[in-house]
Amino acid sequence: MFTVPNSARTVRTASSESGEALSASINKATLPIGPPFPFMPHSFVQPCSNRRFAREQARTSLRPIRSASIGPEDYMLEVETRAIPEMIARSAEPLPKLDDPAFADAFDRFGGAQVVLLGEASHGTSEFYLARAAITRRLIERHGFNLVVVEADWPDAAAIDRAIRGKPAPPEAETPFTRFPTWMWRNAEFAGFVEWLRDHNQSVADPVSFHGLDLYNMNASIAAVIGYLERTDPEAAGDARRRYGCLKPWKEEPAVYGAIARSEGFGRCEEGVVQMLRDLFAREPIYAQDNPDAFLDAAQNARLVANAEAYYRAMYHGSAASWNLRDEHMADTLQLLLRWKGSQAKAVVWAHNSHIGDARFTDMGESRGEWNLGQLVREGQGEAAVRLIGFGTHTGTVAAADDWDEPMQIKRVNPSRPDSFERLMHNSGVPRFLLDLHGADAEVRKALTEGRLERYIGVIYRPDTERWSHYSEASLARQYDAFVWFDETRAVTALSGPEDHGSSDDTWPFGL
Repeated sequence: MFTVPNSARTVRTASSESGEALSASINKATLPIGPPFPFMPHSFVQPCSNRRFAREQARTSLRPIRSASIGPEDYMLEVETRAIPEMIARSAEPLPKLDDPAFADAFDRFGGAQVVLLGEASHGTSEFYLARAAITRRLIERHGFNLVVVEADWPDAAAIDRAIRGKPAPPEAETPFTRFPTWMWRNAEFAGFVEWLRDHNQSVADPVSFHGLDLYNMNASIAAVIGYLERTDPEAAGDARRRYGCLKPWKEEPAVYGAIARSEGFGRCEEGVVQMLRDLFAREPIYAQDNPDAFLDAAQNARLVANAEAYYRAMYHGSAASWNLRDEHMADTLQLLLRWKGSQAKAVVWAHNSHIGDARFTDMGESRGEWNLGQLVREGQGEAAVRLIGFGTHTGTVAAADDWDEPMQIKRVNPSRPDSFERLMHNSGVPRFLLDLHGADAEVRKALTEGRLERYIGVIYRPDTERWSHYSEASLARQYDAFVWFDETRAVTALSGPEDHGSSDDTWPFGL
């Protein structure tokens, strides 16, 4: 069902950009930021006539379900899937408990890749964070991975990078992860991993660096660019204040800027923020000579400001355009970091399944023309160099909000739908497993290639409208290279915010 679309979009490959300076990224500052847009999936369970039911029944096992919402001559189709869970159980590799030192041993098979992307089915599930931490530790210790890149804002992640590599924070740096959704990174599971990274880096010659892919913190990025230039080139810092000052009236409500730009037909701040980015890269030979890491940080923050301005103009043109710009920026940021790290670069990426599962084999790509990070990395690096690993669960609890900027709640996750991939995994009877979709037998791959619903829970969870808010159709065996399953999961342990000064929870690494 899911085919690779013919697209006019130009794909930038790794080979076409190899050896270029960081200034090659100057023309890539076109990514939006903002809250994720809801999925608009198609149903896997369909109404049908008696004639179609009889025809379909002849070739597969179906049972009719009467529904008050359809006429008396119609039925609902439900595909019986008893054989598929049995095949999954035979192919799945059971995993030890998360606190077992051997948990991540099975993931050695992915150590030869240059980029391993680890997903999550929600932004608030403890098992997903703990599993990704264990797998990442294994890849770092045994296979030489030296970049950890996550779905977080660049300036916030930069604070963690400085801390784990023993670098001082600049005066303008803010406490990281203080904006919605704070629990996504301000949680005990992630804090434990940051502790490990700091300890690991103290004992190795080539420390692991930590970076963010996302673009939500425009104000912190503006402050970072100005602060860097004040220390490096005070005259240029004045230019930055003037150009970025154009955005100041909309600092608290940047969406209003987008509305004005739409009504005026142009972005009044676009020229200034893009020129600031161009000027910064033009002076790269001078700025980067003494401190290339500081220049990388400033350059990426300047890109974020330009991307944010573009986003607030683009957000009125529909969710597909905004989504595509955001994920293209994520892919460009990853490419920049791989070039910066050099020929020995190997990256582990943490992001939501909706970002790391190849969009070409999902409803978002097939029906809505959206692409994502996983697709772009496969296209840019080559499939042999990339592994996309999805994560899933059947039920449990999750940390999520009712809506954007609303308080976090611990919500009960509905049991997965009967017509979903998650229900197939649940019915396998294996509580924790790794399913290597390359190593699985042909029958399993065929069964998991057929379109079926897959669940996506972000920072917002609406269980009452779950079918339409959180499910979308996909071809799982093409979307991922492997899938990690936890049948029942629990919410992350959120840490208190920075407003609770003196709280025992507000300690390293978030009390920086």
